Amino acid sequence: MKALLLAADARSVATASAMVKRGGIVAYPTDTVYGLGCDPFSADAVGRLVEAKARESKPIPVICASEGDAAGLVELGPRALEIARKYWPGAMTIVAPLKVEVPTPLDQGTGWLGVRVPDDEIALALAGECGGRITGTSANLSGQPSSRSAGDVFVSLGNRIDAILDGGARGGTESTVVKVDGEAVEVLRRGAVAFEPGITRERLDR
Repeated sequence: MKALLLAADARSVATASAMVKRGGIVAYPTDTVYGLGCDPFSADAVGRLVEAKARESKPIPVICASEGDAAGLVELGPRALEIARKYWPGAMTIVAPLKVEVPTPLDQGTGWLGVRVPDDEIALALAGECGGRITGTSANLSGQPSSRSAGDVFVSLGNRIDAILDGGARGGTESTVVKVDGEAVEVLRRGAVAFEPGITRERLDR
């Protein structure tokens, strides 16, 4: 199977979203790097994504079309909302307690999930067409550098996924990841957004 290469326009976003709704896996550009998307509520689709990416036992974040879509997945308390409203749309992933059941690979059974609203029209449109949420792990084999172009994705995953939305080169740094537990904030990964709450754990999985 060779991934279908699609120009990143409204028609192709509709084609890609239809694939996702049928259990497919698509790569798409974000404001940072290319993401790998499937239906985050489908255990079969998430399983396919994990296999395609050869991913180890690490959580899978979710791209959301809006703050409301994110709040439907996780508990965004006052501190988390403060961060979200300052940095969304943008390169900030917030890890917060889950409010709904998701396939185990997403949260690794922890009850916590990373969510983000990106500053990218294509990613937002695709998430919106997919019901407001789509997985957002980086579009590369686990352990390899993040993909910053459709060509990078094709080299890494071209035989493993269904389609690639080509939105041109993306030169961004991966998103900053913070875990918000009540008022406590821990930086899990330093990234595109400078954020220093005090407690810092250096970069985890991309």
